Amino acid sequence: MQTAFVKEMEGKLEAEKERLTRELQDFAKQNPKNADDYEAMFPNLGDKEDENAEEVDTFSTNLTLERTLEAELRDVEKALDRIKGGSYGICKYCGKDIDEKRLRARPASSSCVECKKSFTQEM
Repeated sequence: MQTAFVKEMEGKLEAEKERLTRELQDFAKQNPKNADDYEAMFPNLGDKEDENAEEVDTFSTNLTLERTLEAELRDVEKALDRIKGGSYGICKYCGKDIDEKRLRARPASSSCVECKKSFTQEM
């Protein structure tokens, strides 16, 4: 993998990490005991029945969003670790190079298209 390409992907991954962190911080607080974990905050919109219902609905939505964003953030951080370790762009299943087109589309990818397809079909 070319150094310039890896640097480009590292920049994209760093930007994505910042975006995901900002989004999480909009509605969740970081767990002081685990920096990789966020806890969605329960919104306080008021004491009326419709406000209480909206609070529950918002909190439920935020819990799902929190899990999704945390998973994306973990993938990005793992990709950044692979860059530092020199294994970025190598499929974790077959050991072959991941196509640059795939990495441009999803810089956090850890598997090649063929392995991802076979893994998805097994589920």
